[in-house]
Amino acid sequence: MREDLSFIELSARERARHLLDDGSFRELLGPFERITSPWLEPQGIVTQADDGMVVAKGTLNGQPAVVAAVEGAFQGGSMGEVSGAKMAAALELAAEDNRNGIPTQAVLLLETGGVRLQEANLGLAAIADIHAAIADLRRYTPVVGIIAGTVGCFGGMSIAAGLCSYLIVTREARLGLNGPQVIEQEAGIDEYDSRDRPFIWSMTGGEVRYRSGFADVEVEDALHQVRAAMLDCLARGVPGQHRSERYDYYLPKLTQFDSRQQADAAVVAQLFTREDRA
Repeated sequence: MREDLSFIELSARERARHLLDDGSFRELLGPFERITSPWLEPQGIVTQADDGMVVAKGTLNGQPAVVAAVEGAFQGGSMGEVSGAKMAAALELAAEDNRNGIPTQAVLLLETGGVRLQEANLGLAAIADIHAAIADLRRYTPVVGIIAGTVGCFGGMSIAAGLCSYLIVTREARLGLNGPQVIEQEAGIDEYDSRDRPFIWSMTGGEVRYRSGFADVEVEDALHQVRAAMLDCLARGVPGQHRSERYDYYLPKLTQFDSRQQADAAVVAQLFTREDRA
């Protein structure tokens, strides 16, 4: 039954199709358009027909909606020039719809390691466009982000997640500015052992991110729970103050934190709590 499906095990296209109202899924710039990255093949990397980004229009509870879903199975869900432009354009068009009196909702499915290193600055520029588009669109309608799978959401796209009006996570999700391997490479294994999975999840896992107030809803890995949480977030409307506007709460905590102290789960829990933020 549809209600029993694991959301994590679905592909990006299947996730978008199941979240939208039955029969309303219509993909934009899908695989048959074959708009692929021009930068991967010269580097000996096999391209993907949709460049790892699914953009679909449809309805949610009968209202116009757009869903942009990153395919984590392609290049770790990395964001390149084409995939990033697809997501940014979808958000920009949704904002334009709202300005023209068409209340188009937006949902982002974020399974991404961040910028695609093979496309360097082009990927970074695309992510900056996504940030600007979210900040513009969220003035009119909630922008809901969902992080479900073990690919997680890292790099510049973790900032995109932070800009969303509401963020939904599963226990299996991960969220962080830098991935574990990157931190280990830069700071050393004594500082951050990327092979220590319990430690990684205790710092960046969905459960701790929810408890710390960096995510708004934690759900089980079940399609019906994810969809119900998404619809609930959309129904809440535009928040009075977005999380990214709470610099009066976050900046003093970060400024006063002694970075010589080894951060661990207990330190994170002491520094940030949902109740404190509320």
